[in-house]
Amino acid sequence: MTQFISVQDAGNINALVKKALDYKANPLMDQLLGKGKRIGLLFLNPSLRTRLSTQVAASNLGMEAIVFNVDKEGWALEFEEGAIMSGNTVEHIKDAAPILGQYFDVLAIRTFPSLKNREDDYSEMYINQFIKYAGVPVISLESATLHPLQSLTDIITIQEEILAQKTSASRPKIVLTWAPHIKPLPQCVANSFAQWVNAWGEADFVITHPEDYELAEQFTNGATITHHQDEALQNADFVYVKNWSTYTDYGKMYENNPAWMLTNQKLALTNQAKIMHCLPVRRNIELSDEILDGSNSLVTKQAGNRVWAAQSVLSAILNS
Repeated sequence: MTQFISVQDAGNINALVKKALDYKANPLMDQLLGKGKRIGLLFLNPSLRTRLSTQVAASNLGMEAIVFNVDKEGWALEFEEGAIMSGNTVEHIKDAAPILGQYFDVLAIRTFPSLKNREDDYSEMYINQFIKYAGVPVISLESATLHPLQSLTDIITIQEEILAQKTSASRPKIVLTWAPHIKPLPQCVANSFAQWVNAWGEADFVITHPEDYELAEQFTNGATITHHQDEALQNADFVYVKNWSTYTDYGKMYENNPAWMLTNQKLALTNQAKIMHCLPVRRNIELSDEILDGSNSLVTKQAGNRVWAAQSVLSAILNS
């Protein structure tokens, strides 16, 4: 593995999941793998789980992790090729990234979409410019359109739950459902989850959302899509709850219908489904207290598994 930006970089998903679960059982089994290596964690926007889990994963492999909050501690970076830098930007990525590539063996970058211009956001210019100029492996800690470490974590959590149930049942039914929110959110997590579940290919996958909240077909192709949440939830084994803004009329929030919030009444439609969310979550807007604090919630386990997802990816890169 030479980079980790999307599911296309994952190779054998099940092998990556197995490695992650091996690390969960024995976190320090490769504690010398990264000895003498440094990873730079660069954040252009805030993070809690992604930042800390990746630091822990790097430490478990013997790596030194250095965190740099570019948006608060560094110069304003310019990413446009041929830019006349007469505005607020101070340093071009062409000058900064090669230096960072000399300081670090691996760079991990977290960026965020503007939600103003779809063409700009979906070009993934920020992370692609780091890849182009850094000269070292780059890991996405979330980009404008995808969140691959989160999605790997989600597959790990689903597989772990299936193994714990020790069932030989047929393919699980996984539902990704839109949820209300107080403001428009990116499509990153939803895009990425859809991309990974489709690539994994070991589940029946349904996406449900209100009209006008379609995601990009490049990520959802292979899923069944419905605007009827109750219909989607029927006999579901896993339900992933997430808000996202509009894609076609980009970055908008047309409605905030509380009827889309998951409750125990809706859970009764499922096959005692396990409930997932990437966090942070707006309680009693996106998800009800009764769901989050109930026995069907995998949210805490899912967040804990962020360490093992990051560790399996770092291990694959170091072994390359």
